Amino acid sequence: MAKPVKTIGNPLSWAFRGIASSSDRIGEAVHDIGGEHIAVPEVARLEIDDLKIVLRKGAEDFGALRTDVIFLIILYPLIGLVLSAFAFQRDMLPLLFPLMSGFALLGPVAAVGLYEMSRRRERGEPAGIGAALGVISSPAIGPILAIGVGLVLVFIVWMLAAYLIFTLTLGPEPPVSVRAFIVDIFTTGAGWAMLIVGCGVGFVFAAATLAMTIVSIPLLLDRHVGVAAAVQASLEVTRKNPVTVATWGLIVAVSLFLGTLPLFLGLVYAFPVLGHATWHLYRRAFTPARAPDT
Repeated sequence: MAKPVKTIGNPLSWAFRGIASSSDRIGEAVHDIGGEHIAVPEVARLEIDDLKIVLRKGAEDFGALRTDVIFLIILYPLIGLVLSAFAFQRDMLPLLFPLMSGFALLGPVAAVGLYEMSRRRERGEPAGIGAALGVISSPAIGPILAIGVGLVLVFIVWMLAAYLIFTLTLGPEPPVSVRAFIVDIFTTGAGWAMLIVGCGVGFVFAAATLAMTIVSIPLLLDRHVGVAAAVQASLEVTRKNPVTVATWGLIVAVSLFLGTLPLFLGLVYAFPVLGHATWHLYRRAFTPARAPDT
């Protein structure tokens, strides 16, 4: 009897298999959002040196797993389509920078596949692209989607706030051109008002999102604690380590900004490294789960 021929899968087939295998979890996903009342580990003290360690480990995971491929085949084309839409829609020009900066608000859930790859690599398990797409069938997908929906709502509110700020300052008429818009921003009082108020409001959105998600999604992948407990644990990490968390937020913001130059090519490196590093930051943020420095 002939043996069945084995073929090498591709990312698309992995995604379809993941979606198919997760279909029977829809009913239990709502229940999973509450978790199983598993105790959250004790929050540890984080120092700036810890950030150096997690960034190094993130870079090591990036080099070993080639997660730039995920960015190239999934995220980069989407960014290209969005930017193309903005290029041909003058009315949308005032929202271009809020959209680019708001990308960081969705980062925690967009990087969930990277967390899973780092988790599996740490355990010595297969950690390829299939592992990243396989998170679709994880028991944690319900709570993660719940946080994802929350982040999307935050992103929408941020975009509405940004448009309102533009309307009250340089608007409501759309810019005549990109050049005219830039000139108005930096040479008029209304432009400076939009810039200062917009950055201030954006900082509030970013700080709140960081505090609630810095370790919540990696924690959900690692322990079945539920959304409320995961967010509370993330807030506790922020409360106990405000300087370190603020520094991490600055690192993320600067890295993502530099990654947009030129033409978003830097994000092919910055986004995966930050995603992997976030997993290792989670591992160092809780005493029982704290990973060694090496």
